[in-house]
Amino acid sequence: MNIQTLKGFRDFLSLDAKKRQYVMSTWQKVFESYGFEPLVTPTLEYDELLTGKYGEEGEKLMYRFVDNGERKVAMRYDQTVPTARVVAQYQSQLPVPYKRYQIQNVFRADNTQRGRYREFTQCDIDTIGLNSATSDAEIVATVYFAFKALGFTSTKVLINDRVVFEGLAPEAIATIDKLKKIGEEGVCKELVSRGISSSEEEAKNLLQSIIDAKASQRLEEIFAVLETMGVPKDAVIYSPTLARGLDYYTGMIFEIEIPEYTVGSVAGGGRYDELIGMFAGRQIPAVGVAFGFDRTIDAMDEMGLFPSEVLQASAKALVTIFNKDLGQKSLEVSTKLRSQNIPVELWLDDNAKMDKQLKYADAKKIPFAIIIGPEEAEKNVVTLKNLAERTQEQLPLEDLIKKLLQ
Repeated sequence: MNIQTLKGFRDFLSLDAKKRQYVMSTWQKVFESYGFEPLVTPTLEYDELLTGKYGEEGEKLMYRFVDNGERKVAMRYDQTVPTARVVAQYQSQLPVPYKRYQIQNVFRADNTQRGRYREFTQCDIDTIGLNSATSDAEIVATVYFAFKALGFTSTKVLINDRVVFEGLAPEAIATIDKLKKIGEEGVCKELVSRGISSSEEEAKNLLQSIIDAKASQRLEEIFAVLETMGVPKDAVIYSPTLARGLDYYTGMIFEIEIPEYTVGSVAGGGRYDELIGMFAGRQIPAVGVAFGFDRTIDAMDEMGLFPSEVLQASAKALVTIFNKDLGQKSLEVSTKLRSQNIPVELWLDDNAKMDKQLKYADAKKIPFAIIIGPEEAEKNVVTLKNLAERTQEQLPLEDLIKKLLQ
């Protein structure tokens, strides 16, 4: 029996799980402050719903199979296409605009490397039913302030409009999108090798025409709205070669980069006004973004942005059990502390030595231990031991509550 995870799939023990919960809860507050509501969709969709939506590269990475009912199914590759299906399926029940956020796992049969996995958490927000510069800008602003809420201070928004690629084949757009990875020479060679340009000179001219393209009028409107929404002007960078390879984008596109984090972008999205119409039978405008959840956590680790309380145990103190006779007293104290919204863990074995209990608290990074021995019980006090500083003091229960609430 091979007792380990599949390549590209992971377990998350308590510390990593807490980091993920912190990011989720922080982002949820930001999303809801802009009026976005939660959505949850299934892991499996019908194969025909997902195929043909992600471009040549995406098609290769989808997990697809036939289930026990002989149905062709595929695992969720992203959350945008399932959301399009939801809007088409429930369009009579949804408000317009429909503003949703979704935090779930997606699956891609990708080559694994740092910051790239086969199962990973994706976080999306979308505004569906409106086509306006303000709705575009609000998505960008929400993303910017979601990263600011986590402590990032140098976030950059790279932004473009797909109108700059009008008339180009999807293969050409996907190649130009690789400019940062393979450079101008690499892009030109690939344009020739794929038959998009007949010569490297022609490829250079094509690429240069994209580089020299001015920002569209729609982008200028978005820039003005972003400034009003409080996004710093120097945080927004017009990038005419930014393409984002997915075929369904129709207008504004953008990516979020953190200069100190060199693995890659941490979020990306744009306007996709035709995708939902493929399911709904009528065109429904939409704009959205997908966050790189795992990359964000990697960046926070690198930059030391997690608050100290996230890195500690959930419990603020371990209530120890001195012996079997005093177990009831420890139980009463732990119950009282929880009633005051102080998270504490109660030791559950009344035969364990105190040293073992304190080592356990240390291992879990629980900051305090509460000891109630015969002396404490007689005086109606507790001993509060600060495990980091190796100090202790005796306190009445009321003073203990005040101290732990600080």
